[in-house]
Amino acid sequence: MEIHFLGTGAGVPSKQRNGSATALRFLSGQKGAWLFDCGEATQHRLLDSTLRPPMFEAIFITHMHGDHIYGLPGFLGSRSFMGGTTPLTLYGPPGIKRFITISLEASGTYLNYPLFVNEVRAGEKIETDRGAVEVVKLDHTVLSFGYRFTEPARRGRVRKEYLVKKGLPPGPLYKQLQEKKDVVTEDGTVVRWKDALEPDRPGRVISIAGDTKPSKGSRTLAENAEVLIHEGTFSENLKDHAGQFGHSTAKEAAIIARDGKAKHLILTHISPRYEKELEILREEAAREFSNISVAYDGFVYKVK
Repeated sequence: MEIHFLGTGAGVPSKQRNGSATALRFLSGQKGAWLFDCGEATQHRLLDSTLRPPMFEAIFITHMHGDHIYGLPGFLGSRSFMGGTTPLTLYGPPGIKRFITISLEASGTYLNYPLFVNEVRAGEKIETDRGAVEVVKLDHTVLSFGYRFTEPARRGRVRKEYLVKKGLPPGPLYKQLQEKKDVVTEDGTVVRWKDALEPDRPGRVISIAGDTKPSKGSRTLAENAEVLIHEGTFSENLKDHAGQFGHSTAKEAAIIARDGKAKHLILTHISPRYEKELEILREEAAREFSNISVAYDGFVYKVK
């Protein structure tokens, strides 16, 4: 998987950062992408990436503030204009269906593909072919969600040393074992797949928070996540200001990642006041948690 950061700004766009938009791209099996939030000019950032609107199969909206949704009507229209015909499912808080309906009707935008809009609630678990997505309530000035995506469990690796001792060197029969089928060696020995495979490995967790100050929900998102994407809008000297407006400092995000035993923290939703002083945010966060990236528009993170 890859995570593409298409908009990493806060509140209003700047020359360096657009409104919030993050894409999760699937590289194996059935390829495709999901979009989390769709701020203004998300389409422009897509033009500089390897992603195109018809590739997206689902959109998840965290909350109804403009810097997270004002790019949606244009994106939906462009997906149709660019030949997208496959279904698209949109998830978001109450109000998203009305916003989409009015925007498309008022602009006379016709879509050539089926669009399904689902208003979700906290605690809901969305089951998809790619894994489960948990809807987590956060703490912002309006209802705001985070989305915790968990891949299906992956099959255990082949126990190579055990198989070699059994007289089965690496080869095509290993694939048969990974498909949970017993095999027979040349001398007639039966090798059972249950003995040949390590236990199934838990699926990776990718958590994407909407706007929030530190909360029970943000800690839920962080728990054992492979990647936690969390706002780091302000530095510590504006901690009170951040809390007043339902936001987090970079340090607070790092503490959440540390306490939740997340493997990697990516800070986003950066206030424009730090554009020339990003190291302030990075340094404050790094004192609490070491494995940190500060996202920028166009940044691509390859999930291990």
